[in-house]
Amino acid sequence: MAAYGPVRWVPPLLYGAVLVGGLYYAAAGLSDGPGPSVWRTVGFVAAIGALFALEEAGHRRPVARVPLLLARGALIGAAVLLDASDLAQVLFVLLPFTAYFAFGRTAALALGALCLAGLLTLYVLTAPGWYRDLEHVSDLLMLSVGLVLALSMAAVAVGEQRARRELEDHAARVAELSAATERNRLARDIHDSLGHHLTAMSVQLEMASDFRALDPDAAQRALNEARRSVKLALGDVRQSVRALRGEEAHPTLSAALAGLAHGGGARPVVTVEVTGDEDGLGAAELTALYRAAQEAVTNARRHARATRVTVAVLLAEDTARLVVTDDGRGFVPDAAVTGFGLVGMRERVHLVAGSVDIDSGPEAGTRLTVTVPRGKAAREDRAGTSMDERGRR
Repeated sequence: MAAYGPVRWVPPLLYGAVLVGGLYYAAAGLSDGPGPSVWRTVGFVAAIGALFALEEAGHRRPVARVPLLLARGALIGAAVLLDASDLAQVLFVLLPFTAYFAFGRTAALALGALCLAGLLTLYVLTAPGWYRDLEHVSDLLMLSVGLVLALSMAAVAVGEQRARRELEDHAARVAELSAATERNRLARDIHDSLGHHLTAMSVQLEMASDFRALDPDAAQRALNEARRSVKLALGDVRQSVRALRGEEAHPTLSAALAGLAHGGGARPVVTVEVTGDEDGLGAAELTALYRAAQEAVTNARRHARATRVTVAVLLAEDTARLVVTDDGRGFVPDAAVTGFGLVGMRERVHLVAGSVDIDSGPEAGTRLTVTVPRGKAAREDRAGTSMDERGRR
């Protein structure tokens, strides 16, 4: 398993408590026998100090986990042997406690059982009849309780750290998906807005070049339309900047589609008809309908060489339907190579739970149908209005 960070304050707290207790026993002469010698006290203090230093070194820079565990065990053993108060035995609980973070639950349980077995072995070898001695039995029980508490604390800490890591991973995945979604949205916006206007400019400039000598007036009209397309493109850029700043203003669908119908003398001639009320359609739904119409008009102008395009929008009670037809060359939808424009159109429409249908054939023109559901709130408002009207009647 992956190593987790131990609870940093637990080992130093125990070291400090054992150090204070050991020094108090040494100063007050409370241990059995004649009392500890100076060298024993100095060795005890040095062992506790080395444990403090070991913990600090382990936190400051990575240390191999096995050598760190072995060094901690050796220093704890030395402190237990040199301690006059026998309080240092409690430090053995730190071995399975820290092993839980580094090696996992199984290793920690095995090490805890080994600590109990070691203490039992020591009693059997050095204290015959220990099981009738209250102090020995009490020490064994306290060590058992300490091990249970230490392992429980370690389990809770590891669970909390694991949950935090999973939450951070989830947040990172969400951020990555959000960034990918935003990139796709910006790609669609660039293609649908700037791409549309640049296509129109390309067609108009080609017309101006072709008619420059034959029909100067037509060439001038094409240049004027190209200038208009440049202004529209700049407007779309400003609108995109406002959207990124959260200042986007959404024009009505009728007004946006009217810009497609203004074609001057350039082909194709675009006619727009909008029937119904836009209330209940959000910005995403309206944008999907407008971008679909824009893509269809651009394709009719650039690829189909159409002379006439009809854009019809029916805003019904439950759905909004866009139908764009042209008299161009058409294509075979199943066999045609799908460009980014159609892909972006389908993505936009699918994001608002709509559908896209393309009916076309060679030399048969193209018919694009986009259906978008109207928002639930609008349907409820309409239903409430109808009930009020019936009630007044």
